[in-house]
Amino acid sequence: MPSPYPLSESNPSALGFAAAPLEHLDALIRSHIREGRYPGAQIALARNGKLASMRSYGNARTEGGTMPASDDTLFLLFSQTKVLTSATLWTLVEEGKLSFMDKVSDILPEFAARGKADITLQQVMTHQGGFPNGDVTQATWTDHARMRAEVCDFSLEWTPGTRLQYHGRAAHLVQAMVIEAVTGQDYRNAIRARIVEPLGLGNDIFVGVPDSLQSRCADTYAPEPRDNSAAFRAAGLPHGGGYATARGMAAFYQMLGHGGRLGSARVLSPRLIAYVSRNHTDESPDHAMTGIPMHRGLGPHVRGTSDRIRGLGTIGAAVTFGHGGVGSSYSWADPSSGVSFTYLTNFVSPDPWHSARLDRVANLVHAAID
Repeated sequence: MPSPYPLSESNPSALGFAAAPLEHLDALIRSHIREGRYPGAQIALARNGKLASMRSYGNARTEGGTMPASDDTLFLLFSQTKVLTSATLWTLVEEGKLSFMDKVSDILPEFAARGKADITLQQVMTHQGGFPNGDVTQATWTDHARMRAEVCDFSLEWTPGTRLQYHGRAAHLVQAMVIEAVTGQDYRNAIRARIVEPLGLGNDIFVGVPDSLQSRCADTYAPEPRDNSAAFRAAGLPHGGGYATARGMAAFYQMLGHGGRLGSARVLSPRLIAYVSRNHTDESPDHAMTGIPMHRGLGPHVRGTSDRIRGLGTIGAAVTFGHGGVGSSYSWADPSSGVSFTYLTNFVSPDPWHSARLDRVANLVHAAID
C-alpha cells in the first residue's frame, strides 16, 4: 500500500498567502474552462511542508461520457517528467556511482558511435549534447534493450558543447538508459524506488501507470490527436510520459525547494540540490525556445534575472526553478519563500497563448506570497 500523502493540510491564510491574488487565479482558471481553452485542470500550492490548497476544475475526459476532474485525477506531465528522471540520476551521483562529468560512453560503451564518445552527462543534462532531435520507436516502449540500442545510435547534429538547444526527448532517453545500466533496474522502477516511494508519493506520481490505476488518468487533448492509450500510459517515457496529481508534484517540489528533504525523508543533499538548480548555461539563448535564455540546470531551469523567461513568472524570485509540460502545465519551487506550486491541464495549447497564460498564472501565485 502507498504511504499516506506526506504534506499536512493547512490553508493559504495560515501559511502567509494573500487572499486576493489567489481569488484572481481561481477566477482566471474558471474563465479558461468557460472559454473552452482546456477541459480540466488541477492546482496545488504548498509552503514549508504543508499543503495550502488543492483544487480541481472541469472534466478529466470529455469523450465517451464526461468524467469530472477530481483531486485523485492523474494528469499527463509531459516534460515535467524530465525532472523526475533527472532526480533519479542525481541519487546515483550521491551514492558515488556516477559523476556529472562522466562520459556517457563510459557507462554505455555503444553510445560512442557516430562521434559521441566524449559527450558528458553534464552536457546531456543541460541540453548541449548535440543531438536535439534524437528519438526512439514505439517498439522500444516494451523492449528496453532495443531502446538502449536506438539511443546509442543517435546521430550528432552539431558539435557537443557549442550550442544550447532543448533535447525534447533525447536527453532523458539517454539518462534513462544510464540509470538502467548503473542500477540494473527498469528506469521506471528506479524512479519509483529512489524518488517517489521515499517521499510518500506512491499514490500521486507514476512514471508508467499500472493498468489497475489507468481509470484515474485524464485524457489529453490537442489540436492534433494525442495518444491516450493504455500502452502509452504504461510506457512511462522518461522525457514526457509521467502522470501525477498536482498535490503530488507540489510535494515533490517542496522537497527540491527545501534542500532534498520532505518531512523526515531526506532523499538528496542540500549541496546537490543547490548544484543542479543553479544556472549552468548563463544567458545563452535556447535555439528551441525562440532564443530565450532558459538558464538550464541539471534537470530544472532557473528564473534568474532576464526579462524573458518561460513558465516561472516574470515577477518570480531569481532563485525560483522548475519545469513545464508542453502547452499544458508547470511546476516550480521558490526556495527563498518555501513555496511550491503546480498547475496541470489536459489540453496542449499553442503559443503565444500558452506562454502568456503561464506567466499570468505564476505571477498571481508569486503576488500572493507574503
